[in-house]
Amino acid sequence: MSLELLTVGRVGVDLYPEQSGVPLSRVATFAKSLGGTATNVAVAAARLGRRSAVLTKVGPDGFGTYVREALAGFGVSPDHVGTSPDLLTPVVFCELNPPEDPPLLFYRLPTAPDLTLTEDDVPWDVVESVPVLWVTGTGVSAEPARATQRAMLTRRGRRTHTVLDLDHRPMFWADKAAARAEYRWMIDHVSVVVGNRAEVDVAVGTAEPEAAAERLLNHGVELAIVKKGGDGVLVATTDGMWTVPPHPIEVVCGLGAGDAFGGALVHGLLSGWAPAEIARYANVAGALVAGRLACADAMPTPAEIEALL
Repeated sequence: MSLELLTVGRVGVDLYPEQSGVPLSRVATFAKSLGGTATNVAVAAARLGRRSAVLTKVGPDGFGTYVREALAGFGVSPDHVGTSPDLLTPVVFCELNPPEDPPLLFYRLPTAPDLTLTEDDVPWDVVESVPVLWVTGTGVSAEPARATQRAMLTRRGRRTHTVLDLDHRPMFWADKAAARAEYRWMIDHVSVVVGNRAEVDVAVGTAEPEAAAERLLNHGVELAIVKKGGDGVLVATTDGMWTVPPHPIEVVCGLGAGDAFGGALVHGLLSGWAPAEIARYANVAGALVAGRLACADAMPTPAEIEALL
């Protein structure tokens, strides 16, 4: 059967401390999990019954093998996972201190395989026809992935649903101005934008959710989503703006909650739900993952989400 979702971008192996609340220097053991924003969103959507794949690259190492095997195990197609022969599959260490916003230590030098995507790696027929194409801000932080992702968006022609996850990671950029320039170009080529307050501030110059959403809509975006943390989620279209309240949860690890939100967003878009309904569903998905350790392995099922709605 044909794909419903193609995500593009970051993949890696996340190593989570099995001791919470202590600095990384004192962690004794780690648990391995599949990671990376684009990857986790594809896994989250697959958990909700959607046919998904990731366009990315890994290294010719054991972690690269693990990525492909883990994707297949989660029901995500690994068919578009390439190999950069001279690079290593990225590894990310997480410090659960504080658990709500854990610091990350990225091993992606001299560059990550997913940033070496070229136009030769792209399944152009899928890009043009897939119901949801999901791209990220990280994916344009370096060449040749930047030019490749731009070419994909140009070829797709802002077809519904073309989603930009702002996914701003300051360590991947020289400064905010460089990131903003790339975000501005991408915003003009997508139909949906999703990000938190800090990310929309980088993208459109304001962290005020309503003002940021208005600026995104003025760029021709059909659906703008601004995550407000403990204040809920703002969803905006040309028909209006709505704030959906947060779902309370005892946080174990904040990582992956946004990706669970993303997978649920994809599910809602494909289901044709109203924006506020999508946000309520996605809020619960994110909360469930925030109450668990790990990202991909923690993505919720429809039954788990519906039980809390």
